[in-house]
Amino acid sequence: MTSFNFKSKTIAFLDGSLPDGGIKTDSAVFAVHADSFMDSSDSHLSKTKRIDLDVGEKLVFLVENILLTHEADKIIEITELLGYREDAPGIVTAPGLRRNKSVHWLADKRIMSTLYERLKPHLPEYLDGQKLSPNLSHRLNMYRYDKGDVFNPHIDGDWPGFGLSANGEKMVKWEGSRSKLSLVLYLNGSEDGVLGGETAIYDEGKKKTIIKPKKGRGLLFRHGHNKDTVLHEGMIVTGSIPKYVARINILYDENKHFFIRDYSHD
Repeated sequence: MTSFNFKSKTIAFLDGSLPDGGIKTDSAVFAVHADSFMDSSDSHLSKTKRIDLDVGEKLVFLVENILLTHEADKIIEITELLGYREDAPGIVTAPGLRRNKSVHWLADKRIMSTLYERLKPHLPEYLDGQKLSPNLSHRLNMYRYDKGDVFNPHIDGDWPGFGLSANGEKMVKWEGSRSKLSLVLYLNGSEDGVLGGETAIYDEGKKKTIIKPKKGRGLLFRHGHNKDTVLHEGMIVTGSIPKYVARINILYDENKHFFIRDYSHD
């Protein structure tokens, strides 16, 4: 039984790819309302730290201490209450590429605004001549890696931002911005008993660096179908403790105008 007030509802149904191929046509995306558990004060900002990684000409860096321990644990609790499943809504992967479980949900503004304020000092203000958006996408793509699970080498696609409509009844797509960076946010790690599950970063087809999962650590890198995109791999989990990660998209404005359009999934 959960230790805090928690409400969820299905906000959209999308086509979702399955690990061995095929599509589930009613893969759910959830909206979540929960008691506030994020520390919204500025006191945590001084604990965050950017570490740039040497991966040739590619942009890859860590931001340490994005989440407090209880915050990461609460996000895991929320996702387990929602329930992990084989299908990944709105995601297209080749058979055998992704072998993990997923649940996708829209977090409320309080959570995402706090995350944004912690990340903002460490993010490039401009990429490809486009300015950092004042919002993170509110859609959290969550993945649980059980023993034997792996996400074989791949690149991430670029996405628009998503959030809830003003009345909380629809998922809406944000026009005027698009993602240029992936944030892989680790919700647990070796300190919690996770064995394996490292992220491998490739350069020119070879493993260049290995990042260990650590609670509250963020790994950021370029994505999309372009020369700057980063090939990476979620390596196999070898122990009985699952690894939990969130993928969050870092948005950049495509033009001067930012507006919201209903994104209907009837």
